[in-house]
Amino acid sequence: MKKFISEFLRRGVWSASIGPLFLAVLYLILYNNGAVEALSVKEVSVGIFSLTFLAFAAGGLNAIYQIENLPLMVAILIHGVILYLCYFATYLLNGWLDLGMIPVLVFTAIFIIGYFVIWSVIYLIIKKKTDSLNKMLKKKQESENSN
Repeated sequence: MKKFISEFLRRGVWSASIGPLFLAVLYLILYNNGAVEALSVKEVSVGIFSLTFLAFAAGGLNAIYQIENLPLMVAILIHGVILYLCYFATYLLNGWLDLGMIPVLVFTAIFIIGYFVIWSVIYLIIKKKTDSLNKMLKKKQESENSN
């Protein structure tokens, strides 16, 4: 558990340093699309703090995959649920999401689809690398056995 907490904090702190940068890009996009004219000090402050926390949580949560006795599907489920709750809270806190049936369902659907797409890409990349390593090992074993 001590290793998990240490890894969570290390990853979280590194990721949190990027959170405000994402917020600045988001605000610039909203400004350029005419969605935001001006922000109050409170809006900027809440945005900075909430995005820093979100980045910390998202980065730190990846440490869950380092727990060896935790099945992968359980780790993915825990990671996804906690990440969803963090994003949901951040969106509500910043006023980026209206609290209503349709907006929440759309947000949830987009989150699930995005999460699935990202995990599919990660899976395919890891599978390709694993297959490549297995082929290299097989070639090496065959060359050693033929000698």
